[in-house]
Parts: sequence; structure tokens; C-alpha cells
Amino acid sequence: MWPETVAVTGAGSGIGRAVLVAAAARGARVAALDVDASAATAAAAAARAAGAADAVAVACDVSSEASVATAFAAVADAVGDPGAVFANAGIEVNAPVHAFPAADWERVVAVNLVGVFLTCREALRRLVDAGRGGSVVCTSSPAAFVGHSGGGNSAYAASKGGVSAFVRSAALDYAPHGIRVNAVVPGATDTAMLTAGGADPDRIRAAAATQVPLGRLGRPDEVAAAVLWLLSEESSYVTGSHLVCDGGLMAKSANDF
Repeated sequence: MWPETVAVTGAGSGIGRAVLVAAAARGARVAALDVDASAATAAAAAARAAGAADAVAVACDVSSEASVATAFAAVADAVGDPGAVFANAGIEVNAPVHAFPAADWERVVAVNLVGVFLTCREALRRLVDAGRGGSVVCTSSPAAFVGHSGGGNSAYAASKGGVSAFVRSAALDYAPHGIRVNAVVPGATDTAMLTAGGADPDRIRAAAATQVPLGRLGRPDEVAAAVLWLLSEESSYVTGSHLVCDGGLMAKSANDF
């Protein structure tokens, strides 16, 4: 059984947009939430073109409690309370710890970790009230489990490590309600976020691809397929888990001998 309404944060681009469109192709009603209102609107239009039963675009800053609450109320009014939620919005800022501005570090944690908490809290409140179960998927990262060879990854790694711990805890809390909470762990995926802030995007893509055992970057639609499985009843006995979709990156030792 597929959830009637699916809400996605960070839906304006990359993996979030791919999940939104994939859910739409299954005939779901979808809600595109993004801090960039125009990107959310474009994603919702793409979802309608893909076959969504209905689609709504909502501007949402996941680091703001008021913004998340307002966004979910707007989703409920437009397409109904979601039975499946993908808490995906995230940012990345890199710097060595000794040179990391506190404001930037806090902003990464505010979006990536606090934003997941606020999104999930709103979703879980509504799912518990509805009393019909549901599925929540959060975006973690290999950085939650292993160090980033590029360095300067402390804020992002800390935020994603927090997401992974949060998922395990929330899964236990909400299992009695029939609500499943899981994480997807995308590796190097060909999105704008991969090269954000880099002076040479092509060099970054090529360098990242050489580190992946499968020899290439992931596509957003490949990660979306993993997320869709977790959101659907096809994974009905899966909760508190991490589905790694990284081309083998985390299985590889850094030692080449």
C-alpha cells in the first residue's frame, strides 16, 4: 500500500526533488517544502507532470519552529496530512574546526539536525493523532559513520551523526503507534550540493567518483528509489534502520594495499 500523501523537505532540488517526483509517479498527493519558494513551485509542477494526484508547494525554513508548523498546516489544508514524510532539507559548510565561525557551525546544525527534529515532531504529532501508522525517513550521511577525507567536515558530520542517533531513538518511541522511522544514507550523489562552494565542479565530481567502488557518482533517482521503498509498505518490517546507498563507499578501506 502506498501512502496517499507524501511530504518532502528540501524538495526543490537534488534528492528531495527526485523523491517528490518518484512519489508523484506512483500517484500520490505530494507536498514540496523548500526554503526557496520558487524551487518548491517548480518541483510541484514537475510532480504534477509525473502523475501526482495533487501537488502543493510550500515555502518552509526547517530551522524555524513557526515555519515548520505553518507549512504542515498548509499541507494538511491543501492535500491532507501526510502518511509519509521525507525529512531531507540540509546544507553543508566546510572549514577546519579551529577556523570554523560559530555562526556557520550553528547554522548547519540548525538546518540539518534541528530541522529534522522539527519536521519529524510535526509529522509524528499528526500521525499519532490520526492513529493509522505511517513512515518517516530522514537523510543521514556516510559522514555520520566515517571521517570525510576532504576534511573540514565537523559541522556536517556532527549534524548527520545526530540525525542517525535521533532516528534510532524515535523509531523505538513510535513503534507502538505503527509509525516507522528510518534513515537513508546517500553517498556521493550528482547534485548541486556535492559541488557547492567549489571553484571547479567538474574536478570535484571526477575526484569524488574515483573514490566510489562502483566508479561513478550516484544519481538522485537511485537514492529516491531507496527512499521510496522505506516510505512504502514494502518495508513494513523495517524501522530504526539505515539504508546505505553509496556505491560501496563505506565498505571500502582507505588503505590501498
